Amino acid sequence: MLSHTEITDRFRTAFRRHPTGVAIISAMAPDGPVGLTASSVASVSVAPPALSFSVLDTRSARAILEAPSFVVNLLGAGHARLADDFARTGRPRFTPDQGWDVSPTGEPILAGAVASLRGTPLHLVPVGESTVVVAVVLEVLLGPCDGRLVYQDREFITYPEGIRDT
Repeated sequence: MLSHTEITDRFRTAFRRHPTGVAIISAMAPDGPVGLTASSVASVSVAPPALSFSVLDTRSARAILEAPSFVVNLLGAGHARLADDFARTGRPRFTPDQGWDVSPTGEPILAGAVASLRGTPLHLVPVGESTVVVAVVLEVLLGPCDGRLVYQDREFITYPEGIRDT
């Protein structure tokens, strides 16, 4: 029988092997815009439109969880560096050259995102050191489809539009 530590290690390895899409979740906090990179975004329901994601207990995550609304910016192939910046502490965020704008409702929004989904939380579920967020989607803005950005084995991998693995 495997120990708890062995199961945890194998669990991490299993999900490192599994490629996922990449998003930056952004919100407006009292001190200004906050954001973080997430690879846990998933569709939950079409009627009503709902999604989920999970966050670790960080300063940015706490600000997003306290915000009345946020934007899930789905990233494309041209956003690998931006995803890396928002995944690491102390890297540039919300700079003019990154393409950020402010939505009419006040949240930071990435103008060049594949899609930006503005939502509000329905449920916050604490699980260990993380919080799972289930949110209703209030607005969907579609941007350019410039290929794919996936996260696998601690690496951002890009696939330009039109390129398919066979």
